[in-house]
This record gives sequence, structure tokens and C-alpha cells, in this order.
Amino acid sequence: MNQVKNFWKNYKDYYGSIIRLGIPILIGQLGMIVVAFADNIMVGRYSTEALASASFVNNVFNVANFACMGFTYGLTPLIGALFTQKRFDTIGAMIRTGVWLNIAFTLLVTAVMTIVWLNLDRMGQPEELLPLIRPYYLIVLAGLLPISLFNVFAQWLFAINRTRLPMWIVLGANAVNILGNYVFIYGNWGMPELGLMGAGVSTLTARIICPLTVIAIFCFRKEFSEYFRGFRHGRMTRRMALQVNRTSWPVSMQMTFESGSFTFAAVMAGWLGAISLAAFQIIVITGTLGFCIYYSMGNAVSVLVANASGLSDRREMRRVAFAGYHIILTLATISSLIFIFFERDMIHAFTEDVRVIEATVALIVPLVMYQLGDATQINFANALRGTSHVMPMIWIAFVSYVVVGIPVTYLMGFPLGLGTYGIIMSFSVSLFLAAALFLYFFLRSTRKELEHV
Repeated sequence: MNQVKNFWKNYKDYYGSIIRLGIPILIGQLGMIVVAFADNIMVGRYSTEALASASFVNNVFNVANFACMGFTYGLTPLIGALFTQKRFDTIGAMIRTGVWLNIAFTLLVTAVMTIVWLNLDRMGQPEELLPLIRPYYLIVLAGLLPISLFNVFAQWLFAINRTRLPMWIVLGANAVNILGNYVFIYGNWGMPELGLMGAGVSTLTARIICPLTVIAIFCFRKEFSEYFRGFRHGRMTRRMALQVNRTSWPVSMQMTFESGSFTFAAVMAGWLGAISLAAFQIIVITGTLGFCIYYSMGNAVSVLVANASGLSDRREMRRVAFAGYHIILTLATISSLIFIFFERDMIHAFTEDVRVIEATVALIVPLVMYQLGDATQINFANALRGTSHVMPMIWIAFVSYVVVGIPVTYLMGFPLGLGTYGIIMSFSVSLFLAAALFLYFFLRSTRKELEHV
């Protein structure tokens, strides 16, 4: 009993801090999930071909989106450490540096994705889907820069413990997105029926609204005037640019390798036909429910670890990380139960195609199996990000997702003859490997002169 009391005493304050920071992020993430569900439900009910095309494009762009998001995430530990030191003008200059570097990085990613667009016909997808894939791809491509700009300012707000503002912005944009889907996919209220293109147009509109809103708040709200002054009068020094690059590139590469392995999986699912690709998309979208929930708390862990890092308090960094892990494990259990008991109902919401329903139901078991690995790697990847010792993240992700993950996905999907079931099952291998490595390097980076936690 005393051990339980001591355990609760050691961690209860951290639970409260993480939950207070994480809940607004979680609500924003859940709003994004609702939009993803709405997009796929509306597109899936429009046609199976539209759903399969959206699956391919969205999974291909997961790599680009996560690369750009990861590059913005490098700002969080830097701003979080400066915030505890009350260096508000320096934070403004850091944001300015982050904006320019992220614009340059996103334009580079956009150029790479344009080359991919020129080679879509060589990626082994069903020929009948290409007329839908090509124009939808270009609309999604146009949304990369708005996403990056919004995330730069969102990371600033997260790092200064103002997580509610991004939440409200995202929820407002999501409402616009869902309304746009209703109007443009089916041609309601006198608008043309655009099908999959309508979903793309409404998503792009929502993505443009987000950065415009957060930039207006940054520039004109009086409470942020010190940050804005630093932004206006600061300049991008070589030292500051190197700081941002040192934390941004490893996180970006880590998320690129992780999402890239899932993209390769989507491409492989497409080799098995439109039904397999549609089923894969439904499972990935519902699996995103778990990912986004875990990542919201992981973001809070990263911010609080960064705050502790600014004070050089290694004991505090560990306490925050393990308190976050307790919360995320609880959320993983809840997510798994939802998938087990309600996944069939979710599948029916996406499509009425009996073939797609049967193919998707068969994938519930491997979906549940990889939740623990996903939750663990998210928690300790974010904890490691908060320490600013992020260089190991590159090779951890490369080994886990590229060297091991992609070959295992192919092996289980094709030589072993497990098809889409094997593709989803393979996620557990790479996620658990990454989880173990992130945990090890976080513990190593916070090892010096620590008492037992």
C-alpha cells in the first residue's frame, strides 16, 4: 500500500500537468480525426474508386506531411527551454528563423513530390484510378506550405503552454472542411458535383485558414507583443539557424522514415487491387485514432521535458516522460478496446461495398496488435525530442522502419502469402523495435547523476 501511495505521490503532479497541456492538443487531434473520417466516409460512399484513389494519395503524402511537420517539431524543445528562462524576445527571433527555414524545407519537399507526380504511372497502381489520382494529388500538394506555416506557430504556442489556441483554430477549420465536403463532393446547394476533387478543395481551404488565423493572432494580440517584437526586430543568425537545423532535421527524418514505411505499405496494398487498397485505407484511418491520441499526450511530454531541460533538471525530465507513458498506455488500452468492439460499425460507416467490408474486418487483429508499440515509441520519441539530443532519432527510425520495416512488410505480404493482413501485421515489428531504441536513448541522455526514479 505504501508503495502505491509513494508512486502516486511521485507522479500525480506530472499527470495533471501533462493532461492539462495534452487535452487541448488531443481535442484538436480528434477534430482532425473526425475530418479524416468524414472525408473518407463521404468519399467512400461516393464510390469505391474514389476511396481507393484517396487512400493512395493520402498515404503517399503522409511522408511529405510528416517530414514537414517533423521539421517544425524541432522548434519545440528550443522554445520550451527559452520559455522557462523568460527570454521572450529570443523566442520571437527563433520563430522568425523557423518560418524561413520551414518555408525553404517545404519548397524542397514540394519539388520532390512534384517529381513523384510525374511518375505516378510507374508505381503499379490500378490503371483505372489514375484519372482520379492525378488531379487530387495536385490539390493535396498545394496544401503543404500552409500546413508548415501553421505548425511553426502551433509549436510556439505548445512550447509556451498555450495549447488551447491551436485547438480552436483547428476545430474551426475542420468545421469548414466538413461543410465543404458536403457542398462540393455531392454538388449540394447548387454547387457542381466534384466527387473526390471536392474533398480536396474543401481540405485545401481549411489548410489555408489555419495559418492565416494563427499569424493574425501572433501579430495583433497584445499578450504576445514581446514575441512579435522579437520576431520583427530579430534576425536569422547563423548560430540560431544551426540550432534549429540541429533539432529539426533529425525529427523530420525520423517522421519521414516512419511514415515512408507506411506509404510503401500502401503502395504494396495497391498491388493487390482496389479492394485491398480501400480496406487498407479504412484500417489506417481508424488506426490514426490511436496515433493522434497518443501523439497529443506525447507532444505535452515533449514540451514539459523541454521546460525541465531548460533548467537542466534531468530527474524532472525522467519523471515527466514516465508519467506520460502511464497516461499513453492507458489511452492505448482504451483505443484497443474501441477497435475490438466498435471497428465493425466504423467499417460500415465508410462503405457499403460487401467486398471491402469483408476485407477490412479481417484486419482488426493486426490493427490492435501494433497499438502498444505505437504508443511506446511515440512517448519516448517525444521525450527524447524534448531533451534536444535528437541525432539518434535519425538512425533509430532508419533501422526500424526502412532497414527492418519495409522488407518485413514485403515478406509478410507476398512471399509468406498473407496479403493485406501480413502488411498490417508487419507494423508491429518496426514499431516495437523503434520503441525499445527510443526508450534506451532517452534513458541514456538523462542518466547523469540521477537518483532512482
